[in-house]
Amino acid sequence: MRLIQFLTEKGARGVARVEGNRAIAVKSAASMIALAQQAIAARQSLDDAVTAAGEAETFDYAALLAQGRVLAPVDHPDATHCLVTGTGLTHLGSADARDKMHKKIAGEFESLSDSMKMFRMGLEGGKPQRPGAGVQPEWFYKGDGDSIVAPGADLPLPDFALDGGDESEIAGLYLVDPEGKPWRLGFALGNEYSDHVMERQNYLYLAHSKLRACAIGPELRTGPLPDKLEGESRLLRRGAVIWRAPFLSGEGNMSHTIANLEYHHFKYQQFRRPGDLHVHFFGAANLSFSDGIRAEPGDVFEIEMAEFGAPLRNRLAPAGSDFAYGGVDAL
Repeated sequence: MRLIQFLTEKGARGVARVEGNRAIAVKSAASMIALAQQAIAARQSLDDAVTAAGEAETFDYAALLAQGRVLAPVDHPDATHCLVTGTGLTHLGSADARDKMHKKIAGEFESLSDSMKMFRMGLEGGKPQRPGAGVQPEWFYKGDGDSIVAPGADLPLPDFALDGGDESEIAGLYLVDPEGKPWRLGFALGNEYSDHVMERQNYLYLAHSKLRACAIGPELRTGPLPDKLEGESRLLRRGAVIWRAPFLSGEGNMSHTIANLEYHHFKYQQFRRPGDLHVHFFGAANLSFSDGIRAEPGDVFEIEMAEFGAPLRNRLAPAGSDFAYGGVDAL
């Protein structure tokens, strides 16, 4: 099932099931998180909760998108209780990229860069053949719920940024129940937009480079993630496509299982706080920056994959800073 969260004409939140170009509202669903809480309490799947709630008004889905009324597929009423994180070096890429990567990591382990060591560790241990967890992946923090922009909204380029580049990924969406158990609501397309120029200066700047906005949606796909997925990532400038590349994901294109990535995130007790929402990016297979493309303000990122319905589109836009050097005072 594919679900969206949208704004009604009166500005209230609603949830709808997408079928073709129809968005069929879920009766009495005040928000996606409220619907998920009801499903968890009833020990129902999200699909069953939608079916049990019944149908309300039907909308033109394309019109909702065009009007900017489609929100991120799930959000939290208190943004500080939404944690946005991710894992890297998890995807294998195209056949050509895989061949090049295997050549890079074929030497002695200690002679490899730290990134190549991490990638090789994932290849060798990210899909354990016996019960239990495999090797842990690279992990990063991106922000809280305020870092997520809606489908169609601008991705802000801070004035201190060196770059603002796309990272086409799939994100897992999770809600922690009152007993501290995380439940996966489903998956969504995501642009884990980052500062690649900063990261390239020194890989220890990775943490800084990730502290940017991101986008997910427009749709939440329930159920398991298909093993092999292929879509396309695009960068448009003044309406023309200046870069495009296949977007590969699913466990068949990854060096880790989804279960392994989930375990190594939620094994930390602080990530199992009751009521918290988690948006967790699973890693990118390609990015325009790696092909020598530098995004500019006004450029539009597009990420599309048939299994997730409508594409995720966001424009890069400059954003000023409201905090200046020397802005901290002593009490």
